[in-house]
Amino acid sequence: MGEKRYLKWYNKLGYGSGDLAGNMVYAFLSSFVMLYLTNTVGLNPGIIGTLIMVSKLFDGVSDIFFGTMIDKTKSKLGKARPWMLYAYIGCAVTLVANFAIPASLGRTAQYAWFFIAYTMLNAVFFTANNIAYASLVTFCTRNSKERVEMGSFRFIFAFSTSLIIQSVTVQFVRALGNGASAWKTVAIIYAVIGLIVNTISVFSIKELPEEELAKDKDQEEKYSLIEAAKLLVSNKYYLMICGTYVCQQIYTAMLNMGIYYMIYILKNEDLYSVFSWAINIPVIIAMCITPMLVERMKGLYRMNLAGYILGTAGRVGVIIAGYMGSVPLMIAFTAVAALGMAPWQGDMGAVVASCSEYTWLTKGKHIDGTMYSCTSFGTKIGGGIGVALCGWLLDISGFVKTSAVQPTSCINMLHVMYLWIPMLLSLCITFIMSRMNVEGANKKLRAQMESAE
Repeated sequence: MGEKRYLKWYNKLGYGSGDLAGNMVYAFLSSFVMLYLTNTVGLNPGIIGTLIMVSKLFDGVSDIFFGTMIDKTKSKLGKARPWMLYAYIGCAVTLVANFAIPASLGRTAQYAWFFIAYTMLNAVFFTANNIAYASLVTFCTRNSKERVEMGSFRFIFAFSTSLIIQSVTVQFVRALGNGASAWKTVAIIYAVIGLIVNTISVFSIKELPEEELAKDKDQEEKYSLIEAAKLLVSNKYYLMICGTYVCQQIYTAMLNMGIYYMIYILKNEDLYSVFSWAINIPVIIAMCITPMLVERMKGLYRMNLAGYILGTAGRVGVIIAGYMGSVPLMIAFTAVAALGMAPWQGDMGAVVASCSEYTWLTKGKHIDGTMYSCTSFGTKIGGGIGVALCGWLLDISGFVKTSAVQPTSCINMLHVMYLWIPMLLSLCITFIMSRMNVEGANKKLRAQMESAE
């Protein structure tokens, strides 16, 4: 059965470019804010970790709030696009603020500056922008194949941007003088680029008219914030996706600590960009063929599960190579792990859409924008826990700020953080994937509804 097509290739390309803007914020912040705060500003990693965890308490409320607001929005731009457009202005300003802590401030004031800037960026502006962006998959097309294609375009841009930022930032900062002003300048440049690209992305795609979106709906959706939260919690697949995102973001945070691993264990900070290539290039390649893989493997469930089994095996290989001291083998197994985990990145939008359909089939409610809160919720909570955990573990290990040599306890902890924790998290995600057959559940529910008619 052929589904109606809604999008041209340039709509998908324009949509995908939105994650270039998003990762100008997210990739830069998650990869380098800890390094900037400890090695340039001289703040304590344990205190930073605690502040980040406290900040995430606000995030838990804002995700569902903005998702609900998007569902209730009516404007000339649609439901999601106005939130995506205007929230990014705040993202740009607060991103710069995170990398512009005044040296003239006392220590307490510096911690307060960071906490306020970090909380405003994550709990308010990035939340609104990210949920709106993710939910466009539902508001712009009702075609499941196009949703997968949009996800592929999105994550090609996401991982390409991460690759570029992780490859050039250290050298960029070094070229600008390697001090606080250098970090601020780089942040301003990334923020301006992101603002321009986000605006282009917003206007490159249109949301479907209300009458098209209203198909299969019996009535106008009316529900409170509390009712929306109950609908989300009652959907086990939503909880699984949130769990996957949390594990995935902690995993990413640990790999981002690779900059410390390269500096203090491999003794070459420029290797960080090499490992970034080993992670991102396989992902970008996989993104290009994800729609084809979905058809070949007859569904998202089989492909995602098989991919994460391969990814976990790859991380086991990284551990073995790491203790062997073989950098080439570490790079090779890193690429294998990334290749296995890549399909989920490309099709997760389609999985969330199926998750939203599950709520409709079981509860008779459409909460599409709210459902996509799992992407922002998981990204921020998981990323926050990951960065906080990294700070705590560094502090516990006896990390010495701004020192070129670290104690043995810190070196051992870096092995745990960069080698062992990512493998264990990949194993957890593989288990969740084995239970996340929302496609099959929806198929059964539709069959039951048809037989009852």
